[in-house]
Amino acid sequence: MRITLRELEVFVAIAVHGSATTAASRVALTQSAASQALDKLEVSLGVRLFDRAGRRLVLNENGRRLLPQARALLGDAALLERLFETELPLFRLGASTTIANYLLPGPLADFRRRHPGAQLELRVANTRDIVDAVVDFSVDCGLVEGPCQHPALQVEAWQEDELVVFAAPGHPLAGRALTAEALADAPWVLREAGSGTREEVERLLLAHLPGLRLELELGDSEAIKRTVAAGFGVSCLSRRVVEDWLSDGRLCTLQGPLPVLTRTLWRVRRRERVPGRGLQAFLELL
Repeated sequence: MRITLRELEVFVAIAVHGSATTAASRVALTQSAASQALDKLEVSLGVRLFDRAGRRLVLNENGRRLLPQARALLGDAALLERLFETELPLFRLGASTTIANYLLPGPLADFRRRHPGAQLELRVANTRDIVDAVVDFSVDCGLVEGPCQHPALQVEAWQEDELVVFAAPGHPLAGRALTAEALADAPWVLREAGSGTREEVERLLLAHLPGLRLELELGDSEAIKRTVAAGFGVSCLSRRVVEDWLSDGRLCTLQGPLPVLTRTLWRVRRRERVPGRGLQAFLELL
C-alpha cells in the first residue's frame, strides 16, 4: 500500500488548519516533515489536494473528496488501537442545542458515573451543522431535532417531543381564545434558519397560520425564552425548554386553534460505521 496513515493524518491536520507549519505542531512533526508527507501523499494519489494561496493551503476539489474518507480511515485506525483497552474508547457525539441543553445532561452524568474512565467529546450546533459533521466523520453520531435525508446516513427515530406556543402573561393575546388570524398577525420570535426547531415549527405552524409574521430570529432558545418573557412577541419551542417558566408564571401558553404540536427527535450516523464500544454503551443508556 502506497499511502500511510501518517500521511493522511498530516493531510487532515493541514485541511483543518490551512498551514503545514500549524499542522506539523498538531501531529508532532517538523514543518519540513509535514510538507514531505503531504508531497508523498499527492504523488501517490497523482493529484494535487490543495490550492496554494500565499502561505495558506486551501482544499481543492480533490482534497474535499478525500477529506471525509481520510477522517474515516483515521477513526477506524484509532478504534483498532483501542480495541482491547479495558476502558471504553473515546467517542465523539454531536447534538443540536435543545437536545444538548435539556435532554443530555442527565444521561451524560449517568454515563460518567457508570464509566468514569470513558472519554466523550460533545459538539453542540444547530441540526444542519450536526448532520454535516456526521457526514464528514467529524462526529460518530448525531442527535438532532429536524429530519434529514442524506444517502450516506442511517436515520432513526429517537424520541417524541412536544412544542408549545407561548408568550408573557402580560401579552395582549394571553388568556384569550385566539383566532388563527390573530395568532398569525402577532410578532413572532423564532430560531435561526438551519435550526431543527425552526424547520419543525414552520412545518407544523404554517399549515395552520399562513402568513405568520416573523419579527425576530435568534440563534439560542434561552435568548428566545427571555425575549418573550420580557414582553416582546410570541414563540414556539419545545415544552422542555419553557416548562420551568410556565410553572412559575413567567410565561404562559396561548390558547389558539392549533392541534397538539409534536415532532420526532432523530439519531443519525454514517451507514458504514459500526458504533465503537464507548458510543454503543452510551446509545444503550439513551
